[in-house]
Amino acid sequence: MRIGPLTLDPGGPLFLLAGPCVLENDELPLRVARELKAIAADAGVPFVFKSSFDKANRTSLDGFRGPGAEKGLAQLARIRDAVDVPVMTDIHEVCHAEMAIGKVDLIQIPAFLCRQTDLLLAAGRSGLAVNVKKGQFMAPWDIVHSIEKVRSTGNTNVCVTDRGVSFGYNALVSDMRAIPEMQKFGVPVVFDATHSVQKPSAAGGKTGGDRSMAPILARAAVAAGCDGVFAETHPDPDVALSDGPNMIPLKQMPKLLATLVAIRRALDETGARG
Repeated sequence: MRIGPLTLDPGGPLFLLAGPCVLENDELPLRVARELKAIAADAGVPFVFKSSFDKANRTSLDGFRGPGAEKGLAQLARIRDAVDVPVMTDIHEVCHAEMAIGKVDLIQIPAFLCRQTDLLLAAGRSGLAVNVKKGQFMAPWDIVHSIEKVRSTGNTNVCVTDRGVSFGYNALVSDMRAIPEMQKFGVPVVFDATHSVQKPSAAGGKTGGDRSMAPILARAAVAAGCDGVFAETHPDPDVALSDGPNMIPLKQMPKLLATLVAIRRALDETGARG
């Protein structure tokens, strides 16, 4: 899978997709991108910066959404150029796929939209790499249909991301069996450590969560053989404008990434992976 200058393959080096949930302002995302690039370089991990220009699925009408497609994509392009790092963002509408060309390197299909045929086809036709997040309502073996929709456009730069499944009220459960199941389709499989700890609508009209569990799930997913880890992070999650309860504090990322690399190394040394 090609993402900008990076080649990320199933079974290759562990990679990181990370950044703040949403573009809150001009300064914070740029700062986080620079710090994460340095952290990933120290750990020897390929890194793609992630942030959203529009959080279109907020629980409440009053939830902060971001700067919108035009301004947000221009900001992401500036971050890519200033930090010299590949960039990923969500798209929600067919028109966003074309708007993203030349601005970012990887476009993400949100979990709730992972079966939207027109959106998947538009993403594929953009020529950009595509990350499809598996919906909380979908079995891992069913994601193949979303993969094939993208591939039908001739675009084979596809990866998929697991972020837990719905279970009861206001909680998600991560089934690590989903990782090897989705790897059967020949694409890199990413584990989303932070959205997996969400408690949707559990914070009085906002999404709640338990960020303390994100590192634990990330460690488990790497031990299960995932190819990459998705983690939203923020210098001060308690004041973040979106998904604060789930985001990992930026200062914790060096230790977490070093731990994940050590787990991956142990798997490789023992031949347990693959």
